[in-house]
Amino acid sequence: MLYSRAICKIFLIAAALALIGMMGAADMVEACSCGSCTLNTDWDNLLLSSTSGLKLDLRYDYLNQNQLRSGSSAISPSAASQIMNNGNPQEVEKYTKNNTLTLGADYTFNHDWGINVQIPYINRSHSTLGMMSDGYTPGDGGGQYGSNTSNIGDIKLLGRYQGFTTEECSLGVLFGIKLPTGRYTLTGTSTDDTAPGPVPIDRGLQPGTGTTDIILGLYYTNNISQSLDYFAQITYQAAFNAKDQYRPGNAFNANLGLRYMDFHVVYPQVQFNFRYVSHDTGLNSDTVSTGGTTLYISPGVSVPIGQDISAYSFVQFPLYQYVNGVQLAPRYSMSFGMRYTF
Repeated sequence: MLYSRAICKIFLIAAALALIGMMGAADMVEACSCGSCTLNTDWDNLLLSSTSGLKLDLRYDYLNQNQLRSGSSAISPSAASQIMNNGNPQEVEKYTKNNTLTLGADYTFNHDWGINVQIPYINRSHSTLGMMSDGYTPGDGGGQYGSNTSNIGDIKLLGRYQGFTTEECSLGVLFGIKLPTGRYTLTGTSTDDTAPGPVPIDRGLQPGTGTTDIILGLYYTNNISQSLDYFAQITYQAAFNAKDQYRPGNAFNANLGLRYMDFHVVYPQVQFNFRYVSHDTGLNSDTVSTGGTTLYISPGVSVPIGQDISAYSFVQFPLYQYVNGVQLAPRYSMSFGMRYTF
């Protein structure tokens, strides 16, 4: 008992120090193409369970990136067009609308071990004025284009082990990979009259990265009282390799959540989601206007519909955004889902 409590305390201190350390790096380097990728809706899967079982989860995320930002401030399209990117005029993007449907399957083998699979289907529309615009009107030869794609994204396989502690708290490790299942060679349609036809979509906007990534993490769940429980989670994701001269930036995520349990018919909760992403690298990447730091607050609710079915919804608002170069960022995002327990 004393040993498990000591482990819990050590983890909380380590998690807090790691979160503070990452926030201190905020001015170093975001461009997460999906703000909702920071949100954790697998809280129930991380709770200590003494029985094996299967859970299926279907989640929808909506994210409209329609605000140009540079550093920690919003920026006008005309101001963005005056900025240089690696010696070239800055591309001025108009919007990127993301609709993602993710099927998740989680299986608990026993008290200690579990596995989770996430299969995303991504619909994404994008429009850019290219590199020769004044911020409002495209210029000839600027590479302006529009795209609307729908495809399976990169599948994640995650294992977890939580045999470190007794039932008074749940400390676990996450480990897994992201597979290169999403396409990364899709094309859009040029809106430049001087160069009509199909054009490659930016690698950071493709459904897949083409890379295999390692994912490592720690999580902790516990009760504050009979009415309140909480979780903390830190994950790190990095590509093993580059693909066609493109490598996505490494990503650090930290999530803290608090949930109220006394209403029974509805469980309100709030999360704080922190994300740090380094620059993309490679000749086919934008090495300037990628990477950065975001901190979100995400209020939400989960509602039990029956003995085996529950629904949840969240709205995510940025508290702090710092982007490298010039990037599109969201004003908010929304997530809805349902979970079935067998």
